[in-house]
Amino acid sequence: IPAGMNEWMLAVVLEMTNETAFIGLSDRSRGSIPLAELTWARACWENQKLGPEILQVPEVLTRGDVIAVESLISQGKEDEQPTKTYALRQIPDVEGGFVALDPHTGRILAMVGGWSFQESQFNRVTQAMRQPGSAFKPFVYLAAIEEGYTPASVILDAPFVIDQGPNLGLWKPENYGREFGGPATLRFGIEKSRNLMTVRLANSIGIGKVVEAARRFGIGVFQPHLSIALGSGETTLLKLTAAYAMLVNGGKQISPSLIERIQNRHGLTIARRDKRPCAECQGVLGLNPNVPRLMDYRKRVTDPATAFQVTWMLKGVVDRGTGRRIRELGRPLAGKTGTTNKSFDTWFIGFSPDLVAGVYVGFDKPRTLGYKQTGSNVAAPIFKNFMELAMADQPPVPFRIPRGIRMVRIDAKTGRLPEPSTERMI
Repeated sequence: IPAGMNEWMLAVVLEMTNETAFIGLSDRSRGSIPLAELTWARACWENQKLGPEILQVPEVLTRGDVIAVESLISQGKEDEQPTKTYALRQIPDVEGGFVALDPHTGRILAMVGGWSFQESQFNRVTQAMRQPGSAFKPFVYLAAIEEGYTPASVILDAPFVIDQGPNLGLWKPENYGREFGGPATLRFGIEKSRNLMTVRLANSIGIGKVVEAARRFGIGVFQPHLSIALGSGETTLLKLTAAYAMLVNGGKQISPSLIERIQNRHGLTIARRDKRPCAECQGVLGLNPNVPRLMDYRKRVTDPATAFQVTWMLKGVVDRGTGRRIRELGRPLAGKTGTTNKSFDTWFIGFSPDLVAGVYVGFDKPRTLGYKQTGSNVAAPIFKNFMELAMADQPPVPFRIPRGIRMVRIDAKTGRLPEPSTERMI
């Protein structure tokens, strides 16, 4: 059995019609695959371009093929199809990683380092160094806010050209879609992931401020090149997800951890990650009615007001921007998409007030994922599916507003207070 099969089964194609494939399984039972469960298996051409749509079973399978299948019962579809009905499966060529953690403690709640540990022991959460693309942009805007900008500040969305030096030519970054919008607010720039606005902003405050913010948040130590503003510096999914956690927790430093406590065979704790003293935690559980008060020794990496402003801008990404498909969950959520040049790597890092999750999708040997494959349509749906399940039984919690923040309505286009001519307010 090939590595990476997981819960799937091997089957052989016995007979077929245009609408159904009839299969035999290793336990000598028989089943069928309806056309609807193999229409995904379109041909893959150069640069991940998809072939024509599948209209008949023989376009995919031939008699005698040995294939991987999954029972529809295991997918919860037993009411939609008769028993012994299966779906065609394939071990994916693309890889990825996923991590979820508590933004207040750094406790890692879930981690998926790749499709199958049997197939590859390489952990793409902790070991894969990749360019985050636009998923890095929030830290450019954070550095700008620390320098006195606000989400309502206006910056120009227009062509930007810089001379890189002798024999290096001109650097001319472009927006996705190659369009320009003129003057626009910082909030709009991050919601729509405008490259030109981000580069111009980084150039205005100095790329050194951006690099320093990346260091403070543990993303990495980068050279002060302007392309860093667009996420050209390599990092890991775990580092970037932890950095987002420091935004939603109010600017407090955390260290991701898999081990909270170690006990011996007698139940005695011999090591623990949280070393803060707690006299009220001793004794018999339940006898002390008071909630223990622990000192907060976490180092501050930015002030709460700045962290909240970036968090609120990232909420706008979900409400109105490149992450708006996640808005369907109807919960307070924020995050940012990321896509590198030629769609080599796609990202989505997002969070609720008490849960942060990061998704990366790409090939181990970098190559394009395909035309118009972006963080919005590749990585964001994975985040959405996880959040839908992880928060299904929890009431919605709004983002916590720190002291010193006052919410006012502004003209979405100009960033100024609304006037009679204002068309849209936020």
